[in-house]
Amino acid sequence: LVVTAIHDGHALRPAAAEIMALSDAERLREEDPFTAGWTTIADNRLIGSQSRFEVDLNRPRAQAVYIQPEDAWGLHVWKETPAPQVIAGSLAVYDAFYNNAFRLFTALENRFNHFVVFDLHTYNHRREGPDAPPAEAAGNPEVNLGTGTMDRDKWAPIIDRFQADLSAFDFGGRQLDVRENIKFFGGQFGSWTHENFPDSGCVISIEFKKFFMDEWTGIPDVTQLAAIRQSLQSTIPGVLAALKTI
Repeated sequence: LVVTAIHDGHALRPAAAEIMALSDAERLREEDPFTAGWTTIADNRLIGSQSRFEVDLNRPRAQAVYIQPEDAWGLHVWKETPAPQVIAGSLAVYDAFYNNAFRLFTALENRFNHFVVFDLHTYNHRREGPDAPPAEAAGNPEVNLGTGTMDRDKWAPIIDRFQADLSAFDFGGRQLDVRENIKFFGGQFGSWTHENFPDSGCVISIEFKKFFMDEWTGIPDVTQLAAIRQSLQSTIPGVLAALKTI
């Protein structure tokens, strides 16, 4: 098992920080804070340290540096267009991440034949403002499982077991709303893994709606943060058992 938090990062290299037009709060709103804390359920972890506003590890390399507002939810990211050398420095971060991932996954493939990745993310559901109603629940599950980048039939035992166990977890006296491919289908990280490790790697892109925090202030509910970690941990025995059937 590998657990990743590739959008947890908030750091900027000095060259990127100098021309960044967004405030810390604006960047944090679209990042995935607290996901790194959930990765502690596993020994194998990959955590992004740079802000997605410098380089987005979950987009194809050619689109990994946001340039136009339409690349970034209409936000004006830069005071000026990044110079080629600034972009090159950010893409070096991108390349280093994927090189590290390739080495780790190759080692796991060689040792265990198969591996599962919990690709952890969060998403906003109060985009209209802090006092506006949240987005309707029908199209915004509390947990969205993105499986659109994989051979779903091949990995069905793992996906089905994960969804069943996460849905069954006692989350403060209730069950989480866990659905598949409603809001997100998975990104470049999952696509890259399934292309490079088609017979050995299964990436479940797990998006938690930010119901556990105020997405406008960045303040979390620590009780729910801990419960999410426990809910993910509860799925590990079943997922590893299912992996043995592949």
